[in-house]
Amino acid sequence: MLRKLTNLLRYRKQFLDLLVGVPNYERYVEHMEKHHPGETVKSRKQFFCEAQEARYDGKGGKVSRCC
Repeated sequence: MLRKLTNLLRYRKQFLDLLVGVPNYERYVEHMEKHHPGETVKSRKQFFCEAQEARYDGKGGKVSRCC
């Protein structure tokens, strides 16, 4: 029962992240470790800032538009 609840909460978080356009940092780290083991993994803050810049074309971490 606890395992089902844990999985449900994890999938709920993934769904909400995708809904608002926030990429999954943990998935990024897993990908980097598996496919690019010699490369440096970005910090969570770097990853999030780059994702926001790519999504909203913000400069310096600031959102320049909403849609």
